[in-house]
Amino acid sequence: MTELRPETRAVHLPRPVMNGSRPISVPLYQTSGFVFDDPEVFADGMGRPDGAFVYGRLSNPTVRSLEEAVAGLEGGVGAVATASGMGAINSVLLGLLQPGDHLIAQEALYGGTAAMINELARRFGVAVSHVPEDDPEALRAAVRPETKLVYLETIANPVCQVADLPAMCAVARELGVTSVVDNTFASPILCRPIEHGADIVVHSTTKYLSGHTDVLGGIAVFADDAMYRKVWHFAVELGATPDPFAAWLTLRGMQTLPLRMERHCANARLLATRLAEHPAVAAVHWPGLPSHPSYTVAGKLLPDFGGVFSFDLKGGRPAGEHFMSSVRLALLAPSLGGVETLILHPATTSHRSLSPAELARHGINEGTVRVAVGIEHPEDLWSDFAQALS
Repeated sequence: MTELRPETRAVHLPRPVMNGSRPISVPLYQTSGFVFDDPEVFADGMGRPDGAFVYGRLSNPTVRSLEEAVAGLEGGVGAVATASGMGAINSVLLGLLQPGDHLIAQEALYGGTAAMINELARRFGVAVSHVPEDDPEALRAAVRPETKLVYLETIANPVCQVADLPAMCAVARELGVTSVVDNTFASPILCRPIEHGADIVVHSTTKYLSGHTDVLGGIAVFADDAMYRKVWHFAVELGATPDPFAAWLTLRGMQTLPLRMERHCANARLLATRLAEHPAVAAVHWPGLPSHPSYTVAGKLLPDFGGVFSFDLKGGRPAGEHFMSSVRLALLAPSLGGVETLILHPATTSHRSLSPAELARHGINEGTVRVAVGIEHPEDLWSDFAQALS
């Protein structure tokens, strides 16, 4: 189905082939293992990700359908599903880095990723450098002989800087460095980083791919078959494998991904635009606004600008706390990508492990509120925000 667009691929998921027929929906294979008549087939399935289904930690038909579906959406040769987004990120980082290696990461990162990179430096001697997400010459200058990975986010958490993927991935490829892109905020509907030169794409499938705040999961998609198999071997030994039921729920949610993303983006546009004009708001961080520093890069890379944004209140942390305790429709909760609108305070939640200097580097202050916009009616959301701000 290489000629199909993502909106069609999301509906027509890979399904197991039966005896002369196929199920309409992907079945749930809730089993820990599989029985064999042929010991050679059994042994072969233990050693590769595309062999016979053997044991749940190694392979499962429902999980493999998810892997094939997301690999198809992202244009990869294979994918490794995991039990969480951090499971996917750590499978890639730990599977490809060794003590003494050098990692280059963009300055603004999800808090869990930033904490893990700091841990790699502290415990395993991995050298870490940071560069702006849209400066290929800074990346070129930072590369060393021992540089192994460049880590980027399509849309960064939480102030939504957009990486110049074509330029950054081109430099990484030219210099023989593997590029990894977290595409969670964009989803494959807004961006497919492999098309722009990325080697590996990671997602928290908890977010937009599953879309209903009822499942935890992650996935890593690979442009290269050898790298895919290398990380698969590490991930199954690490034990990051997802449960089949979580994979089934994710597949079920993915079929409405294109429709949901359209509404998420439209709602975010309305809220961000109106908040930017509100007297209580100092700044709004959404790349669809001309005032955002990534506006030009985002306009070239993305067809729309995502359903997450953040804004800074003029009253600092007291104003942020007042707003978050005053909303009635939006929910004060972690995560994003579900059908309901969620808000949080990044400095004390998603990025709580960062120092004040690191928070400042990420563009986060005490008055920053992150909004993960749902699919409610936009005027209902604005009425809720307006009364909370007043």
